[in-house]
Amino acid sequence: MVVIDCGVLVDGRADDPLSDARIVVEDETIAAVGTQEDVNAPDGHDHVSHPDATVIPGLIDAHVHLQGSRSMNPMDWVTDGDALCAARATADLRDLLAAGFTSVRDVGSTTGLGLRGAVESGEIPGPRVYTSGKSISQTAGHGDSHSLPYDWAADAGLGISALADGPAECRKTARKQIREGVDSLKIMTTGGVLSERDAPDQSQFTEEEIAAMTEEAHRVNIPVASHAQGSAGIKSALRNGVDTIEHGFYVDDEAIDLLLSTDATFVPTLAIMHRIVEHGDEHGVPEHGLRKAREAYDAHRESVRKAYDAGVPIALGTDFLGPALVPHGENAMEAELFVNEIGMSEMEAIQAGTRVAARTVPDDDLGTLEPGQRADIVVLDDNPLDDISAIRESVQAVYARGEEAA
Repeated sequence: MVVIDCGVLVDGRADDPLSDARIVVEDETIAAVGTQEDVNAPDGHDHVSHPDATVIPGLIDAHVHLQGSRSMNPMDWVTDGDALCAARATADLRDLLAAGFTSVRDVGSTTGLGLRGAVESGEIPGPRVYTSGKSISQTAGHGDSHSLPYDWAADAGLGISALADGPAECRKTARKQIREGVDSLKIMTTGGVLSERDAPDQSQFTEEEIAAMTEEAHRVNIPVASHAQGSAGIKSALRNGVDTIEHGFYVDDEAIDLLLSTDATFVPTLAIMHRIVEHGDEHGVPEHGLRKAREAYDAHRESVRKAYDAGVPIALGTDFLGPALVPHGENAMEAELFVNEIGMSEMEAIQAGTRVAARTVPDDDLGTLEPGQRADIVVLDDNPLDDISAIRESVQAVYARGEEAA
């Protein structure tokens, strides 16, 4: 048993913080939480005090790629070997954990399943990994490696996406991913910024194809994430059962209604767009990626504001990959953008990275500091309710599974 005292506690659910708080941890789980006056500290157990610190739940990045990338050129993602990528990604996991991210959702990689197992077994330090394995793309879709010969991309399986066409093939590919033990499926229902020969407003996969994949996932109780940037692709994804919309550049009123009526979660990934538009030309982002990001940037922010004003659940997710432009460890900048660009309160931004982000994974015992939840805890020197940048700049200690991370 471990008793943790702190000056201020933000539990991820309540709208107001708790002062002079205490958390009791037993067997990796929160046994009790409340004020130090109300919660007894049993004798004979470890007792840790952070009297001037603010404690929040472990952060969750609901959209990362654990591919160990060190370049913004998509061709490098194809040619780097899995062994090198996995070795780099172990360093990324350490950086994520040190930054207060105790869980991440990997939505497209060839390394996620192995990394998940290594973290679970204690072989490497890192956040809890929820992974889709490879994403699923149609031929000539956002996940296809457009400049490669088709046989290389499809038959040799190069890149971080599997290609599938037609409802039957989409269903079988989904089943193959489920057979691998994935925690979710990631599908592409529009084009994207960094793919060479499509655009964010172009729809991909038919409604029948989308329905086949979501049906297979939901049959085994795992969620489906959809890369969806244009309004038509967002709506076709939501009509056919996806659980989360990733990016959402062009969200119209009908898409808002669908997000609300289906209780889907929106993961806008503002951070990667911000970094590409501000500094992408300094970091080797291809010209087509710079152009498409700049064209969509204003609409993207306006879409997120519209969704926020309508009450759509919005989760923290960065789309960070590992290169110097978008390094793992700086993922909390998404919360800063929620406050500074979208108009969220600091409390809402923290909840976006905790309780709301927890909606995107199949487990229901993380994202808040409440009895019965996993003991994932971040200790901050400064109070993020005064300045949201504290969650990126003032991490003092991180507890994962009830133990302080090295």
